[in-house]
Amino acid sequence: MPELPEVETTCRGIAPHIVGTSIDHVLIRDARLRWPIADDLAARLTGQRIVSVERRAKYLIISCDDGFILAHLGMTGSLRITSLEDPVKAHDHWDFMLSGGAVLRYHDPRRFGSLHYIAGPQLQHPLLTSLGPEPLSEAFTGVYLYQLSRRRKQAVKLFLMDAKIVVGVGNIYANEALFAAGIDPRRAAGRVSLRRYELLAAHVKRILASAIERGGTTLRDFVGGDGKPGYFAQELSVYGRANQPCIGCHALLKEVRLGQRTTVYCSTCQN
Repeated sequence: MPELPEVETTCRGIAPHIVGTSIDHVLIRDARLRWPIADDLAARLTGQRIVSVERRAKYLIISCDDGFILAHLGMTGSLRITSLEDPVKAHDHWDFMLSGGAVLRYHDPRRFGSLHYIAGPQLQHPLLTSLGPEPLSEAFTGVYLYQLSRRRKQAVKLFLMDAKIVVGVGNIYANEALFAAGIDPRRAAGRVSLRRYELLAAHVKRILASAIERGGTTLRDFVGGDGKPGYFAQELSVYGRANQPCIGCHALLKEVRLGQRTTVYCSTCQN
């Protein structure tokens, strides 16, 4: 599914094309997303000017004159800039026709994404209230992870992927960061030292920043806001490489399931 770098890439890709334009028309082809799109959403958005586009966790926040659009890409969703002349594909669920002539189009084969509108000057929504800090912010540190992890018996990988702890560290990047830090993903979060959490936080920041710079990770259906795929997948060290040689010690990488998610690690390099 699109993770933080893919959502950030989408945010940066669509922003130059939509900020400062007005929404002339909203076409909802299929409202059956993860939560049904509100019947009055099109009427409430039509005529509004787009002020800014930002990302919070894996949500896109499109600020308008009178409120906020909150969009999530789900597992297979993508947003792209297109035109009315571009043929509509299967699973193209909604369009924003913009005053400059461009169309912001949402594509989602599995329909696990979402689209909400929050009226008023303050962005308050239940989907955002319990989120932890951004991983690229100053608030996310090894000390922060260490303090929250004490006495926790859950696997450190699941702890790192908990959006209440830190947002946006999804399965791909959790695998990669734990490998880089030399931490066994199965180890209890409460049994990881401060020094190793400091190393882990640094690698999370480095890997996410690198993935954003390269446009995200190409897996299955992801494309950025410009319609181009990301290119970080070619640099993955462990994710998707089960039973292949470790790039560090050449032992075969192992695969287990943690929290129903695929977890790949090196039993020699990670402990």
